[in-house]
Amino acid sequence: MSLGYAEKLSYIEDVGKVGMSEIFDPLHVLQEKIERLAVMIRKSKHLVVFTGAGISTSCGIPDFRGPKGIWTLQREGKALPQASLPFHRAMPSMTHMALVELEKAGFLKFVISQNIDGLHLRSGIPRDKLAELHGNSFMEICSSCGIEYLRDFEVETIGLKETSRRCSNVDCGAKLRDTVLDWEDALPPKEMNPAEKHCRMADVVLCLGTSLQITPACNLPLKSLRGGGKIVIVNLQETPKDKKASLVIHGFVDKVIAGVMDRLNMRIPPFVRIDLFQVILTHTLSSDKRFVNWILRVASVHGQKAPLPFIKYVEVSFLDGQNYKEAVLHKQPFQLKRRTVKTKIFEVLLKLNFSDGCGCLSSQIKVPIDFKVSTDCFNYDKDAILQKLRDTATGDPCCGRHEVIEKKPIPDPRSEATVYAIVTNVLQYNKTAPESNGSVMKGRLGGLNGIETSWKRSRSGKRKPRS
Repeated sequence: MSLGYAEKLSYIEDVGKVGMSEIFDPLHVLQEKIERLAVMIRKSKHLVVFTGAGISTSCGIPDFRGPKGIWTLQREGKALPQASLPFHRAMPSMTHMALVELEKAGFLKFVISQNIDGLHLRSGIPRDKLAELHGNSFMEICSSCGIEYLRDFEVETIGLKETSRRCSNVDCGAKLRDTVLDWEDALPPKEMNPAEKHCRMADVVLCLGTSLQITPACNLPLKSLRGGGKIVIVNLQETPKDKKASLVIHGFVDKVIAGVMDRLNMRIPPFVRIDLFQVILTHTLSSDKRFVNWILRVASVHGQKAPLPFIKYVEVSFLDGQNYKEAVLHKQPFQLKRRTVKTKIFEVLLKLNFSDGCGCLSSQIKVPIDFKVSTDCFNYDKDAILQKLRDTATGDPCCGRHEVIEKKPIPDPRSEATVYAIVTNVLQYNKTAPESNGSVMKGRLGGLNGIETSWKRSRSGKRKPRS
């Protein structure tokens, strides 16, 4: 396939960005290899993708062994770059979203990831088609009943330790644990067993952005060879498994996958991030029963004490000519206390001012204040509402749109919680790889929660074998 001027120029610019220890295939070779990979995927019956840190570098998340990787900089005694975005606002890369489309089309059967950034789940890969070998910084699990909880905030511990929350299953209530492994932790059978199974079944294992040096995970792709499967490696550096691969591509993962999708005549879907929050109205009668003392809270759906990271502060004003004092709520939990006449029904206007990394600065929501709280729980068609929000945001790329997805009474104290879904990011992907949406290293580099970073652990490259 011949190349246009723009594509050649893009290639030249990319070569200029490459570090001395990285390899970049000549342009004509790269194109030939992309063609071969597209044919292999088109003919595959059981495609498995094995991902490493290299698929998230365009999201602003650093790799480990590259010229600007965490371990490389630490070994050279160089300073680590400052974060421009928090970890929890990282958005999936072009590659993440291409994998979602390949899965929906029936090509991709399973994803195995060594990353802890949670971007595969956030992008839309089904949980039952994903093994997160090293855990997920945004996931908690109940060690008693096994329920998983995907959070919009970074869990405060690593090393499978207990967190500050409990299982919400009424028949359980056990303490939750984080899922991120430390170096002495064995790979969990729950993730490793299906990964091994799918690698044995695979006719193609596509390794994207991984150095294939961390054992025992790096040996998983080799299991496909026994059944006649093929290994393809896309990475900017040599790996110990290159000699076992049928095809090795040295190029930027996003550019390679964009080329493959183009040759398969498949689109890369946009990413629409939808966050949830709840507005809780609690009220009690005054002693003379003439007034109502009420509290309005804007809180996380993961619990009133859980952080709400995508909201920076809330401005409160009153509609319908109500002469009540406006307020600006800076401290979480965001709550407003007022006293009003018992018979009053009015609306409050909440202006949600978003944190860094969201696609717009703010959004306004009208909240009706009615003290006749229903005892019924209103469950809307959540999936249909979320899909409508995605479709609307995709058609007219704009964040801030919101819908109610649930209303539920809280008996003690008497309250009503309304759960909202709100679009906080919309990202469209071009044929060429998008620019980084900002460094998000701060979340794991020491960071947001003041914990020891998982990126500062031992560099032995080996994990404890499973028992």
